Amino acid sequence: MIFNRKELTITFSMKEQAEIKELLQSNGIQYKCKIKNRNSVSPFSSERGRTGTLGQDMELTYEYVFYVHKKDFVKAKGVLEGLKSKI
Repeated sequence: MIFNRKELTITFSMKEQAEIKELLQSNGIQYKCKIKNRNSVSPFSSERGRTGTLGQDMELTYEYVFYVHKKDFVKAKGVLEGLKSKI
């Protein structure tokens, strides 16, 4: 599915990612959610290892990236418009 998918949205909010999952599921849209811990140690950057998390906004610790099948992208975008209008 990696070549058939398209990035739908990105959020840092746990509450918003739960709402997005619920909306997509209730509308019968299959999705993948990639969760990235932005404070994890990376082999390409040792910055976090030296600085820790001092001064960082802990609300931005996790990044949630949603992907849907290309054929479902327009429908999924429409579904998310309802969520964005509530915020």
